[in-house]
Amino acid sequence: MTGMTKVELTPDELAKLANRLRRAQGQIGGVLRMIEEGRDCQDIVTQLAAVRRAVDRVGFSIIATGLKQCVTEAHDRGDNEVDTALMEKLFISLA
Repeated sequence: MTGMTKVELTPDELAKLANRLRRAQGQIGGVLRMIEEGRDCQDIVTQLAAVRRAVDRVGFSIIATGLKQCVTEAHDRGDNEVDTALMEKLFISLA
């Protein structure tokens, strides 16, 4: 894979990712309220972890979709080379 390929999501994939991000957005609002109310540290951290997992899932889903598209495009071109270093960098950026 040379450079970044635009990830093309199906309407169903886009809807799932958008819903997941909206839930995470709501959770972030909840965390802000918890902090403002002086809630228990453990409860706040638990909610922050849930937000992070939700956002990470979106990122991994986008990377997986992009990888699938890159492999398919390379195969269609008769090219078996996929830039694994770039894909590794993307996965690590979410780790």
